Amino acid sequence: MRMFSKMCTLSVVAIGLGQAAIAGPLSVELNKTIPVHLRGTAASVVLGSPSIADVAVHDENLLFVTGKSFGTTNLLVFDKAGRQIYSSNIVVVADEANLVTVNRSGSNFTYDCVPNCRPTISVGDDSGHFDEQIQQRIGVKQITDD
Repeated sequence: MRMFSKMCTLSVVAIGLGQAAIAGPLSVELNKTIPVHLRGTAASVVLGSPSIADVAVHDENLLFVTGKSFGTTNLLVFDKAGRQIYSSNIVVVADEANLVTVNRSGSNFTYDCVPNCRPTISVGDDSGHFDEQIQQRIGVKQITDD
């Protein structure tokens, strides 16, 4: 019985060592950066969508994840042998604590109020307000026929 117990324990430990560290989702605020400390030594980093988040490699044990646009993507890290050592979903969210939404005649207009209030992008806002903020962020001017 004692030998069986030891064999079961060794099997569980072996299974745990062979699997990648699968972390819960990382929540990153838009335009903010968070550190990701790795338990293993990274050789390659793969990011699902570079339009949602960015990853900067500080060294083989430390990454920095920056939220670029709202949405969800994933991050995978592999060691030199090609084994996955880290996996996580990245969710880019708004810093809700600083946002103020004004409702005018049934239309929403959202502002980021730190240190001063300025218009910002928020899903569900008035379409004209939303489009104007998107265009300002990407530097596109809308051409209209007059």
